[in-house]
Amino acid sequence: MRMSVVDVGSNTVRLVVVDADDGVPLPVHTAKWKLRLSEQVEPHGAIPEQSVGQLCKAVSAAAVTARRWGAEDPLAFATAVVRNAPNRLDVLRTVRAETGVRLCTLPGEVEAELTFLGARRWMGWRAGPLALFDIGGGSLEVAFGRGRLPDYVASLPLGAARLTREFFDGEDPPTEQSVKELRRKVRHQLRDVAARIRWEGPRTAVATSRTFQQLARLAGAAPGRQGPFVARQLARADLRGCLDRLAALPAAERSGLPGVSAPRAVQSLAGAVVGHTAMKLSGVKTVTICPWAIREGVLLRHMEDGGKWWDQTTRDGYEQAGAEPVALRIAAGQG
Repeated sequence: MRMSVVDVGSNTVRLVVVDADDGVPLPVHTAKWKLRLSEQVEPHGAIPEQSVGQLCKAVSAAAVTARRWGAEDPLAFATAVVRNAPNRLDVLRTVRAETGVRLCTLPGEVEAELTFLGARRWMGWRAGPLALFDIGGGSLEVAFGRGRLPDYVASLPLGAARLTREFFDGEDPPTEQSVKELRRKVRHQLRDVAARIRWEGPRTAVATSRTFQQLARLAGAAPGRQGPFVARQLARADLRGCLDRLAALPAAERSGLPGVSAPRAVQSLAGAVVGHTAMKLSGVKTVTICPWAIREGVLLRHMEDGGKWWDQTTRDGYEQAGAEPVALRIAAGQG
């Protein structure tokens, strides 16, 4: 069985086509379209009409590519940049009308659950009680669990692009005071979540997302060209050194550092502040960089629970139901 997933993120629209005959999503083709939506949103967070048009073209191209590779209609979802937009419903309905693709948004807590599922399957049961950190452009997802799905999830407005706009707008490099103010906010937002992770005492901590991958590379981890099966870790002490190094440089010079791509150079410092603070407050000294994340989690959930789950998730073009039981337990204080 050949499947595909489309992930509309803050910077990029990504397509992954996989073979899933043996229950493991093995990639056969990947493609991406750089839109940088987070840089185009209006001051109140709305996505401009021109950007919606660009998004439709990218999603349409992804669907055509998926069909060319023999895949089903893609499982398509958008993360925080669309989820938080006040014109979210108009965006999703326009994409559906223009492309035929049922793009949906997922609550941040559901993103955390699906990312945890991908990480658990990659790491295996030997990892034991598992903590997860995922830094996106608009939000930070945190999860902890002992089984297939997490016992605790949280989504916080601590995305690297969001915080860069809020604290470093017009500063390149930012002032020491701005960095201190950012760290203060991150500590405040993370206090309760980090206390929960610290109390759980995970055996293994993993980090996903391009932000963590690039920070690990900057700290000396193997480059991505060596493939996903090379072990990569990021120590908190090394991350602190990366943070200081990034803070001293303007964005143009950061992009010359190992692992720091030009499109993410501006937000790399904010990502480092969030990552280091999350690890420090949670009592985590080292994280393993996990190559599987939300896209693999979506595919695994679809493979394991069937198409009915995704139909419910995309109901009315924007309803979210994929992992509501966990999200509702967390909201009720039962997670």
